[in-house]
Amino acid sequence: MAVEHAPADRLATEKSANTQKISALTTLGTDLTNLYTSVSALKSDGPFTGRTATSSNSSSTWALDAAAATPQGNYTIAVSQLATAAKRTGAADISGSLAPTDDVAGLTIGSLSTTVPVTTPPGAFFTVNGQQVTISAADSLKDVFDRIKLATGNDVQATYDAGADQVTLTSLSSSEIVLGAANDTSNFLSVLKLANNGTTNPVTSSGTLGSASLSAPLASAHLRSPITAVDASGNGAFLINGVSVAYNVNTDSLSTIFARIGASSAGVTASYDAANDKVVLANKTTGDSGMTVSEGPGGLFDALGLVAGSTAGSTFDHGKNANFTINGGPPLTSTSNKLDASVHGITGLSVTVDSQSTETISVAADTATMKSNIQDFITKFNAAQTYIDNQTAITTTNGKVSASLLSDNRDVQDWSRSLRSMAFGAVSGMSGAISKLDDLGIGFTGTASQLSITDPAKLDDALTNHADDVAEFFGSSGNGLVAQFTNFFVKTIGASTTNVASTTIGGYLGTQETSLTSANTSIDQQIADIERRLVETKATLTASFQAMETAMSSIKNTQALLTSTYGTTSATSAGSSSSSTASTSSSSSA
Repeated sequence: MAVEHAPADRLATEKSANTQKISALTTLGTDLTNLYTSVSALKSDGPFTGRTATSSNSSSTWALDAAAATPQGNYTIAVSQLATAAKRTGAADISGSLAPTDDVAGLTIGSLSTTVPVTTPPGAFFTVNGQQVTISAADSLKDVFDRIKLATGNDVQATYDAGADQVTLTSLSSSEIVLGAANDTSNFLSVLKLANNGTTNPVTSSGTLGSASLSAPLASAHLRSPITAVDASGNGAFLINGVSVAYNVNTDSLSTIFARIGASSAGVTASYDAANDKVVLANKTTGDSGMTVSEGPGGLFDALGLVAGSTAGSTFDHGKNANFTINGGPPLTSTSNKLDASVHGITGLSVTVDSQSTETISVAADTATMKSNIQDFITKFNAAQTYIDNQTAITTTNGKVSASLLSDNRDVQDWSRSLRSMAFGAVSGMSGAISKLDDLGIGFTGTASQLSITDPAKLDDALTNHADDVAEFFGSSGNGLVAQFTNFFVKTIGASTTNVASTTIGGYLGTQETSLTSANTSIDQQIADIERRLVETKATLTASFQAMETAMSSIKNTQALLTSTYGTTSATSAGSSSSSTASTSSSSSA
């Protein structure tokens, strides 16, 4: 059976060799695909027209960008004015006072409608004239005033003025009032805007104390003026730049309204200035452009002091355009602080300024990116060539010749020669100074098939001073180096000329893989047929052997029976016959 199995063994060996070749071709396909991707990148937009932009100020905060093909050179930009956004500032003190009257006996510290809450951790205190005054959230403002008086020996008196919405500390001894200490654990003094003033007394809050609530519904947002221009359900609306924004005093908060303004098409943002208790509207874009707002008396904007007729009225600050010059030229303006070609005329150059200063911007060829792309091409080229060399090599050791896996594949060897030929040869039809890789300082290392940058200075000069010629050499659609390589890859691996990323192995290499895969499928069928015949043959031989064994056993049994039966009887009969003859003979003699 071992002899009968020899053809199947030979087929298995052939299949194993085919499988190894398929694996080798797959790896080669990966190397060639990587090389194609690298080559294609040399033709894509920008690799040899890329630009860098740097400022003469090493600590500059200007944002610089130079697009492909931006004219190289130095541009001195002097900014005399930055662009700002127009804004409308509402009237100050739009919030109600802490209490409607001067009596604050019922106003607890925890319920104060101040910009930030008073901190009252366990054992909290603040200091007046070196004496600690304890405070808790449950204390009324009058309780705290009484403790200040007690702590200072009845010297410092605290009062609240509802009209001015301020607290005043007065020293009866006319001594200087010293507020606060480094170890205070409550922010009571800062929340009530009380600070040392360097004079004797009194010390009064530096501003109004009441603050609007950004999260409460508008009806309870602690605004000084009530919102009355709404329907029975509390609905109202105002206009910004002709865009209507609706609100409901019972469900919407100031934060909700501010977000709604920002999300609208009015092009305006809204915010609350807690320090000055006012609302500010600002254009989203800079430059000298206007802003219109309108709403009837008693509406939300009236309560926020943003429309004419409000208590103190609103003010409008015009935005400013950026003013600048380039290389000492005539004054230029821009509505934005992003100075691009639309305002200065330099194609591809964009400078976003944030300071009134003068900086020189240098635009140069992006040689670093160019070198990186070229080096990647060299690396991928060498990887493909090295793999082909290793897989097709034939070596002799001590007179013994050894072949590699693809040594008999003439196609693969031809591909290697074609790659070297394209890399070594000149590209015809070039109008510039670059027509071959050698003009870029790139060549083969000795007699090997490996590329390298043999003359870095020549490469730097070409990329810096002849970038357009380099771009033509690689990227000319008719006969540039990339076009030649692309034609090669279309044939060898079925490369896609429209989508490099989607390249799948096809072409000649794909055909070889398919052929070897089909051969293995056929081998599998042949081995299966042989194995099936061998099973039948073995069964036949086994049956024959068993039949022979059975026959042999039967013969032996028969022989034994015959021997047992007839062998002993014959001997006895022969003995009896002899005795009879002898007896007869004796009788005769007698």
